[in-house]
Amino acid sequence: MSKMANYKVENNDLGCGFLSGIFQCSRKSLVHSLPTNISQNHLKAPDNDDSKKPKESKEVSFAIPTNSAKPSPNQEVKHTRKPSLDHPRPSSTGTHQKVLQARRSSDSGRSSTSSNGSRQIKVFVAPEEKKIQRASTTSSGELCRKINDHHQANEGKALVRASSGSVIHSGQLGNLRLQPGISSLLTSNSTPNSIPKCKAAVMGNIVKKSSDDLGVLSSANKLDPEALKSMGNEAYKENRFEEALALYDRAIAMDSNKAAYHSNKSAALIGLGRLIEAVFECKEAIQIEPSYHKAHYRLAMAYLRLGETEKAFDHYKLSGPYAYSKDIDQCQALQKCLSRCIEAQKLKEWNVLLNETQLAMSSGANSAPQIFALQAEALLKLHRHEEAYSTYQNRPNFSIILCTKFFGMAISAYLLMIGAQVYLAAGRFEDAMAAAQQAARLNPGHKEIGTVVKRARSVGSARSSGNLLFKASKFTEASVVYSQGLEQDPYNSVLLCNRAACRSKLGQYEKAVEDCTAALNLQPCYSKARLRRAVCNAKLERWGASIKDYEVLIRETPGDEEIGKVLFEAQIQLKRQHGEDIGDMKFGSNFISIANNERFRHYVTSPGMSVVLFCSKTRQKQVSQSLEQVCKRFPSVNFLKVEVEDHPYLAKLEDVSTIPAFKIYKNGSRVKEIPGNHHELLESSVKLYSGSGL
Repeated sequence: MSKMANYKVENNDLGCGFLSGIFQCSRKSLVHSLPTNISQNHLKAPDNDDSKKPKESKEVSFAIPTNSAKPSPNQEVKHTRKPSLDHPRPSSTGTHQKVLQARRSSDSGRSSTSSNGSRQIKVFVAPEEKKIQRASTTSSGELCRKINDHHQANEGKALVRASSGSVIHSGQLGNLRLQPGISSLLTSNSTPNSIPKCKAAVMGNIVKKSSDDLGVLSSANKLDPEALKSMGNEAYKENRFEEALALYDRAIAMDSNKAAYHSNKSAALIGLGRLIEAVFECKEAIQIEPSYHKAHYRLAMAYLRLGETEKAFDHYKLSGPYAYSKDIDQCQALQKCLSRCIEAQKLKEWNVLLNETQLAMSSGANSAPQIFALQAEALLKLHRHEEAYSTYQNRPNFSIILCTKFFGMAISAYLLMIGAQVYLAAGRFEDAMAAAQQAARLNPGHKEIGTVVKRARSVGSARSSGNLLFKASKFTEASVVYSQGLEQDPYNSVLLCNRAACRSKLGQYEKAVEDCTAALNLQPCYSKARLRRAVCNAKLERWGASIKDYEVLIRETPGDEEIGKVLFEAQIQLKRQHGEDIGDMKFGSNFISIANNERFRHYVTSPGMSVVLFCSKTRQKQVSQSLEQVCKRFPSVNFLKVEVEDHPYLAKLEDVSTIPAFKIYKNGSRVKEIPGNHHELLESSVKLYSGSGL
């Protein structure tokens, strides 16, 4: 316990641990991370149990000038008060009676005159009593009617501003309307902070007719920080983290010295995925109350998810009953895993690094940006650029300012350097250059970062210059410029695809196919490269290879009529090449009425996909129209219609359960049956099976 009491939050806690090995830091390498499988159930519920402290009597005084009805600008309205203990306010009636008793007890205790000629009033407020809160039974409409009736009854009387939020009649001022100092104080344009804080007690003496109304308004507009915390807790329990965060912020604004408020705010921040900010709030709570076990536990969990395992371990030891042995075991296992990540990176064992980073994420470090960056680096080195981009985009979205504050400049520079390489591989050249330059500013002496800056500049310049030459139809010169860029970045899929376009224009179809294939190996979903390869293969009369690429493209964009046309043309050319009959082939004629069993078997057993409508002659119009609309969006799919009156044996043989019904066939196998009235399900299923390898 003495260790907890002496615990202090050091400023140097804000460094990165385990990635110091990446930059050959002199201090001991630390490994930090946070558990991926920490669910929100592990986010401990906000604290509700605050210690009760005895209430104390308060002495409230303020000075009132006696030499003028309006205080001069240089005069200061003074008030002194003992520290508040953050308890519910007493009722105005009880306080009013106790104030009267205090004033009658001694005239000297009621007022005195200061040396500067002002008059000082002292009010002794008895110890506050616990206020039992109950729901208001007055609706907003009834309250408005009461206030309007009250104002009409006092119409014509002079009004005096008592504070920034309430107005009272001068006829209701009681004995204080005889004192010029009070009158000038109430009517001056002073800010709410300049009004004495014993206003509630004094108002109990002044306002005689509308005290109930003002009490309702006051309770509606001003909430106790404890009430705000309770409201925040309720919002947190319902996973309304933004609302809970706002309520905790309001409570902290009213009383920033309550450790529970900061700890609860950290829980809301963790729920929102803002873990670095949650760490800072936990540290605030611990600074206020060093032995606060729950704050230590939340801080340990946040550190673990951020990859700071050594710091997580330290705070687990200070978490008292909240930490279990499994938490310590998880932390130590994760630390070993992250050590293996550093070792694999140093040895350039990229497959090992890929596996270890995946294990680290699944073991707890699901919000550690440096782990995501290490995995993206491994994927880049393995030339899996599409996966590297996806990994980097899925990293925790912390600002670079927060990362620098928390992890340090070296780690932030590393994150930016990996981002620059990812953007460069994806063709986002401007973003790559910006990230590389920012990394160089954070870590100007780092050799690898300098190399990335140079590469980003060269590749971006080659792309821009080559594009200008291509638009000017200078294809040979453009091809040379793209090749110069590829010397700096041999695996840049955008430059490869652009050079393929130049080579295609120059009739170098074989070389163009090679460039497109290299680009697709790096980015399998690179549609522009696939289309160019399909066109070049068609130019080389490789119809089968061309059809494969066109079919992939038509599955990605089922409604693209242009792709449908070139696919149909390639299919015709392939049939001609094989000597098959193409007399009945016509674009858009993939909606076929079945005349016999042999024709039906030919289509449903052929490679590819077929959709068959089983319907009756009398009730087929609406369902046939739906099928024709789907047919236009999927030109590579065969759509067949079978009228069961003419072919009852086919319906029986294919186990048709309802009429009308759709059956989907893929590569000779029956894969799905859909009722005839489910048109949306039909379209989504056609899209699914035409795009899969089933």
